[in-house]
Amino acid sequence: MPVALIVGAGTGLSASLARLLAREGFQVAVASRNPEKISSLGFAVKCDATHAVQVEAAFKAVEAKWGAPDLVVFNAGYRTRGPFAELNPEEVRKTLESSAFGGFLVAQAAAKRMLQRGSGAIFFTGASASVKGYAQSAPFAMGKFALRGLAQSMARELAPQNIHVAHFVIDGRIGTEGDSQLHPDEIARNYLHVFRQHRSAWAWEMELRPWVEKF
Repeated sequence: MPVALIVGAGTGLSASLARLLAREGFQVAVASRNPEKISSLGFAVKCDATHAVQVEAAFKAVEAKWGAPDLVVFNAGYRTRGPFAELNPEEVRKTLESSAFGGFLVAQAAAKRMLQRGSGAIFFTGASASVKGYAQSAPFAMGKFALRGLAQSMARELAPQNIHVAHFVIDGRIGTEGDSQLHPDEIARNYLHVFRQHRSAWAWEMELRPWVEKF
């Protein structure tokens, strides 16, 4: 059975993805700073993605139970916002560490294992801010732009070594209130679709948006 690890798991998109993968025959592990809140979604491990020691410990826990993950999804993040001249530098640092540095640590831990095996997939959850900056939201854009750059660079390097790296631009609000929001279950279906793509036609990025979003 394939093994999936979702880092930065919560009750929204990560929960939908965990449930879908479990139904499709995956062994599912979920990592969070508060694993007790997500224990119903799979094998829950404690992990702050901005700390290398905790990231490595989470991967080792999954390996000890099932083996190295076939799919790793980085879904962690933090944001601060406000007028640019009034931003708290420490909050900006926290935003960048959670979005970008955490993504690097998780991806590196995954890549080391997948390179040894010769296969695997590493997915990153992005946002509108991955491709366009908004007023009073500079830190979030900085982190998400960096995460997208990380994904693109990794995809070019690792695809020839049979590791599928993909970045998902979630361009809109996630929710279940009709089709004006991105339904988390439908986003999850797209993650699974990309995971199952044939290597001859891998996508490195997918942009998802509800019909109400302006281009």
